[in-house]
Amino acid sequence: MFRTHTCGDLRKNNTGSQVTLAGWVQHKRNFGGVLFVVLRDRYGETQTNFRPENKELFEKAESLKSQDVVNIIGTVVLRPSDARNSKMLTGDIEVVAESLKIFSRSKTPIFSIEDEINATEETRLRYRYLDLRRPIMQKNIIIRHKTASAAREFLNSEDFIEIETPYMTKSTPEGARDYLVPSRTFSGRFYALPQSPQIYKQILMVAGFDKYYSLPRCFRDEDLRADRQPEFTQIDIEMSFTTTKDIMDLAERLMAHILHKTIGFVLPLPLRCMTYDEAILRYGSDKPDLMIPIEIHDITDIVPNCGFGVFEKAVLNGVIRTLPIPRASQFTRKKIDRLAELAKEWGAKGLAYTKFINGKFESGIAKFLTSEFKAKLIKHLNENLDEDCMLFFVADRSEVAAKVLGGLRVMLASELGLIDKSTHNVLWVINFPLFEPNEENPKGITPSHHPFTSPVKEHIALLESDPLSVRADAYDLVMDGYEIAGGSIRIHEPELQNRIFRLLGMDTQQVQKKFGFLLEAFEYGVPPHGGIAFGFDRLAMLLAGQDSIREVIAFPKTTAAQSLMDGSPTKVDIEQLEELSLKIIEKKDKE
Repeated sequence: MFRTHTCGDLRKNNTGSQVTLAGWVQHKRNFGGVLFVVLRDRYGETQTNFRPENKELFEKAESLKSQDVVNIIGTVVLRPSDARNSKMLTGDIEVVAESLKIFSRSKTPIFSIEDEINATEETRLRYRYLDLRRPIMQKNIIIRHKTASAAREFLNSEDFIEIETPYMTKSTPEGARDYLVPSRTFSGRFYALPQSPQIYKQILMVAGFDKYYSLPRCFRDEDLRADRQPEFTQIDIEMSFTTTKDIMDLAERLMAHILHKTIGFVLPLPLRCMTYDEAILRYGSDKPDLMIPIEIHDITDIVPNCGFGVFEKAVLNGVIRTLPIPRASQFTRKKIDRLAELAKEWGAKGLAYTKFINGKFESGIAKFLTSEFKAKLIKHLNENLDEDCMLFFVADRSEVAAKVLGGLRVMLASELGLIDKSTHNVLWVINFPLFEPNEENPKGITPSHHPFTSPVKEHIALLESDPLSVRADAYDLVMDGYEIAGGSIRIHEPELQNRIFRLLGMDTQQVQKKFGFLLEAFEYGVPPHGGIAFGFDRLAMLLAGQDSIREVIAFPKTTAAQSLMDGSPTKVDIEQLEELSLKIIEKKDKE
């Protein structure tokens, strides 16, 4: 028997028992002639001790190094009262060793197997098998496991069926580049790794599986960042004969179940619901973090005759919005100049500012502003204006003002420590545009979500005449400033679906080539249906209190889509390429 207990099991009531433990040596120390060896596994740590009376056993234990894998048999004893460790679950006891078996020796680790280390992320990913031994990483992966288990538990109880969809599929346009898989059997043809199971889950609705879910892997060849990986996991849900309200209600209850099961957090229901326009206006983002206690204010209506020519000119064909930030005294001239340059990088013509200190406006544009405008501004901002307040202004197109002030809101709240990270906030954002401008598309538009999203019924008549004003029957779930789920009611009428394809500049031949099998399925009776997909990695990241999804994925890629541990992607043998009828064309260096 390798072990009778794990390294996190033993308590006072085990005193006097003979036990067998197995695990990694965390550290050792010689104290007064007694050798203490702390043994670790994923359940915790247990202190063992070796007495000098057993010379052979003692000398063997002295040879141990950190991360050696061992088996120890011994008797559980209470620690002396002054030697108990309240920070360890097993801190009241220790095991007096009677036998030691060394399974394997370890080289000196590249970094300490502790929560707090100085290693770079590149080093951690290169030696991921060591990184994953750290307690914090094991906690993160266990939270991920609990999240998946809780999702399955809830959806199974709601009579959903888990169905797997293919990983090698037809290449269809879904917004990002596909990862392609060459076929050996059909020379010159390719499968695509799915960006999502979207079409397959809609076909499952046609097939009569009215409540489907899965936790599929999805693949997108796009630029990466802290909350994006080339391969990721979703909690994918689709329902037939359903309404927007039905899906949102289900998703809320699923979220409440997951939060309670994984971290013991009670999510108040029903959730707050905010329109897309309100989110952009007040927070500059369609995924607002409401744990930030500041918001953007539109002051366009009170700007005429304000005394500042830039604002008075801009109001003729744009908007003026301001972001009040506390702690004006912390904003040096150097910091303000840095923020102004950043605003220009984000598309603004400039970033105006003034300070409101002890009831008076000072510095920046204060000298240009009329007393009447200052009074209006104080009244407009009301309780959002404290006695040590920084005001930033953007005068530009509404989308530019939202982008710049929304970005500053998040960045400055983080720098100033204004975000309450002790709790969570979850809300719905609804009434998204169905399309967004895209100059690369012949028709000048592209889907905001995907081409299968239904417009709200009241806007169907506007599809051809004013497509950018059409709203989608879609909904996003936002948690702590991250979009963690998005869904929509799908189009189930073939004619409406073809209208959308035509609006996107796709002719009949293109539609048949890309989506013919879906439209064919629709000819055999398709129910009204809709669904939602959760970003599983992102959700696990937030539940674990991390800032990157790489912290909750066992073997993630870097932002360059590389795996530093195994070296992928790598070159392959010429024979493998020949089997697939492929030839590598080396890119020429640009002069």
